[in-house]
Amino acid sequence: MGIVDRLKAIGPGALVAAAFVGPGTVTTASVIGAEYAYLLVWTIAFSILATMVLQEMSARLGLITKEGLGEAFRNEFSNPLARGVTIALVVSAIGIGTAAFQTGNIVGGAAGLATITGISENVWGPVMGLVAAGLLWTGSYKLIERVFIGLVTVMGLAFVLNMIIVRPDPTALAGGLVPAVPEGSAYLIAGLVGTTVVGYNLFLHASTVQERWDGAEDLAECRTDTIAMVAVGGVITTAIVVTAAAVFPEGTQITGVGEMADQLEPVFGGYALTFFAIGLFAAGFTSSMSAPLAGAYATAGALGWERDLKSTRFRAIWLTIIGVGILFSALDYNPVEVIVFAQVANGLLLPILAVFLIYAMNNDELLGEYTNSTLQNVLGGLVTVVVIGIGLRTLYDVLLL
Repeated sequence: MGIVDRLKAIGPGALVAAAFVGPGTVTTASVIGAEYAYLLVWTIAFSILATMVLQEMSARLGLITKEGLGEAFRNEFSNPLARGVTIALVVSAIGIGTAAFQTGNIVGGAAGLATITGISENVWGPVMGLVAAGLLWTGSYKLIERVFIGLVTVMGLAFVLNMIIVRPDPTALAGGLVPAVPEGSAYLIAGLVGTTVVGYNLFLHASTVQERWDGAEDLAECRTDTIAMVAVGGVITTAIVVTAAAVFPEGTQITGVGEMADQLEPVFGGYALTFFAIGLFAAGFTSSMSAPLAGAYATAGALGWERDLKSTRFRAIWLTIIGVGILFSALDYNPVEVIVFAQVANGLLLPILAVFLIYAMNNDELLGEYTNSTLQNVLGGLVTVVVIGIGLRTLYDVLLL
């Protein structure tokens, strides 16, 4: 199959991109660009590479085994105690991660609507959560996928166009690819990693590739989908950092939607706030569907339940996740702080899932000839070590200083 035909098959990778290009990415990338200019661009490069490595593993496991990631983790250990601990770790990590993400998604999308209408995000949050629940209740994967692809495309084009207009300094941009951790930046680095290398996306991807492809013969197509869409997400994230760096003086503290919207003025002028608010809503809405869906796939798989969009227990899981998001979105929090905290929480939980994934990907009985190569293990190991290092540095900065 030629590259054109493969690109026509784009699908599950768009779900991954839609999930990580949410309010967390828009907010965290804007804050990073405004405060540190191009100094943390290397974080985007690492996050995108890490996402490609881990999502490829997850998609390959789902396509070859016809199991979700939750089932793979559940079946990896025969010892009841080891299996029980594994299930508890996976369910708790995914439960905390998706609940935190869902709150940030709904709050972010609601903040966009509040900016346009003047009605509080504490009102829009529950409404948005209920609409997302209604769409998921239909159980239509194809419908959900089309909505994701369309909204992510619109949002992405706006930021990329803006990046072109502001004409970033290429020397400074290249300099940002050299890893550095400026004082006070570890928290934001963990946030950007946590909003890009999303733990629950690993579960979502392993399950949704089975909706699109049949097996090993489609692996090349699946990889094209994964790499292309994650790369698109990386370009969007880079565009947000670049435009914020170009528009704001270095060291600017962003505290609200109105300030973030200023970065779109080079393209949209007086309409920048309205367009940004619409984009933030789109980002929040797409992610507010993917987080509970992924949480349901992960939890149902780990507990040995049916992974059917229309099954009662599957629906109960994602309804619970959406319910948590609705509850916290109705409370009075600073949207920017809530969103960044959610990304940091996910960044700290990621190493647990990465270790389990790499372990499963080396099981000959499970994957046969499709186990990890030496290069894939090295890349996965490096990603895990770096993520653990970022997490430890963040905990040090937050708890001990």
